[in-house]
Parts: sequence; structure tokens; C-alpha cells
Amino acid sequence: MATTDPALTGEALRAAVERIHPAFRGSPQFVHEGLSARAGRPVIVKIESVNPIGAFKGRGTWLVLEDLVEAGEVSGERPVVVASTGNFGQGVAFAGRARGVPVIVFADEKANPLKLERIRQFGARVIQSGDDFDAARAAAEEFAIRSGAYLLIDGREPSIAAGAGTLAIEVTDAAARGELPEPATAYVPVGNGALIVGVGAWLRHAAPGCRVIGVQSEAAPSMTLSWREGRPIETESAATSAEGIATRVPVPEALEMMRDRVDEMRLVSEAALQEAARELSTALGVTAEDAAGASWAAALADPEPAGPALIIVTGGNVAARPDTSGT
Repeated sequence: MATTDPALTGEALRAAVERIHPAFRGSPQFVHEGLSARAGRPVIVKIESVNPIGAFKGRGTWLVLEDLVEAGEVSGERPVVVASTGNFGQGVAFAGRARGVPVIVFADEKANPLKLERIRQFGARVIQSGDDFDAARAAAEEFAIRSGAYLLIDGREPSIAAGAGTLAIEVTDAAARGELPEPATAYVPVGNGALIVGVGAWLRHAAPGCRVIGVQSEAAPSMTLSWREGRPIETESAATSAEGIATRVPVPEALEMMRDRVDEMRLVSEAALQEAARELSTALGVTAEDAAGASWAAALADPEPAGPALIIVTGGNVAARPDTSGT
């Protein structure tokens, strides 16, 4: 499955670019001199927060909603229901509104209120249930069974990963034009796995020498433990401030798709990813979510740094962040 899924071939990924809403394509990308000096090698930043939902999720959700509408799985009469920490829900709500498909988003009781309000602004219904994302996902599954709505799970559908992978196409295309160096290592935050599956699929095709390294918080290591063991491993909690990578229960399909597309999975501390997010925000002049901080933290801590590094600013929807400087 990992090497043959038709949605994740190089040809399919290339075709996906033109299918995605223009607002999510062509995101900023450049070598940042200050971050490069800090890392001791060229640092390519890919900023995915400057779009209608403030996160990379708009690429994959636009693509999967188009596929579902064309297949007759969802419509104005049959809603789509999802669970989300916020960004995925925003993406589905944005795409659903454009196609006249009702969207219901389940989020946990502690979910980021900024993200939830934006989901509502896009016309979706928000239902808060449970103590964490995976509890909200279970509630979404129960709702879908009762109501007959279509249950869309982030990480399970290959087209979500394909949409996310288009950001890597933009990087390698720029490298081919001589506008960027070709990345030697891509540091990819991992929640439900769609981003690293898509990025890994494209880099295996277009830049096979590039290492693909997934990154999680030590406080939410389920996908890392699962990938290392080759089987789903649930954790008791996912107590990370990085909402986008706060996964406690792995998606088996995502793990399978990751298998041949990921070289390594690494864990960083909460303190390291939070500090890295602050550093990115200051250096880039944009707000970086803590999940993006995981990418930069892993690059700084790499025991074998080699060649240009790709850092993905996955989103910028941040609730008020506490000041931990002591001032």
C-alpha cells in the first residue's frame, strides 16, 4: 500500500497542484539567513500560515472534499463530520462551504477557541466533547453512525496527504529553477500523519536523497512509538501545547502510508518546541504554532546535520501564549 497508492504517485501529486484552491498554493518559501546562521547550514522555510485558514490543512481538505463530492459521498443533503484540534476543521469548513456541503466539527473541551470561532465563521457547526482530540474523534464516529453523515478522518484518506504533499512540490520546483537549494533533510511535524505522508511521497519521487524526519513532542509520542514498533501504540495522554500534533490514538492507515516514506521519527521536549516556535515567530515576522516549533527544534537538535534543512511553518493560529521569560 505504501508504495502503490494511486493518489500518492508522483504523477498524481503533480496533478493535485492545479486542483487545489489558489489561496493555498504558492506559499512563501525562502532561505532565511538568520536561521541558517543559527543552524550552521542553509535553512529553507516554507510558511503555510498565510491563507484563509492560517494553516497547511487547506490543501488536503480542499482536495478530499472535491473527491467526496464527485464520488457522491457527501452533498447538500449528506453532511461531513470530522474531529479536529482546529486547523483540519477549518479546512473542511472552508471547502464544505464552497461546495454547499454541511460540515460538523467535533473538538475537545479544551480546544483553541480562536480556531473554533473561525470554524463557525466558515459556516460549520462545532460540537465540543471529551478531554482531548481522540475523545472528540470517538464522539464524531458515534455521531456519524447515528446520523448517517460521512465520517472524514484526518490521516486516513490518501487524498488529504496528496494535498499536503503539494507544498513539497513547490519547494523542489524552486530548487530545480535555482531559486532554492535542494533540501537534504525535511523536518515534518507529525499529528495524524497526513503531512509527512504527502511530503515524503513527493520527496521520494523528486528528491530521493532527502531525509524525511518526523517530529513529535515527548508529551505526545504515539505516532513515533507506533512507527518505530510497526504497530499502533496508544498513549495515556497527549499533553502537548502543540495542538496540531497532539495525537494519542494513531490512525492505522496513516502508519501504513508512512512506512516507506519516513526515514526517522524524533521527539523533542515541550520546552524546546515552545522556544523554537517563539524563535520562528520573531525571525520570520509571522506567528508560528508550537507544532511548527517542533520542526525547528528538531533541526537544531539533529545529531547529524547535513545540507540544507526544510522547516515547515505548519500554521499560525495561536491562542494567547504565556510568557515564560520570567520578566
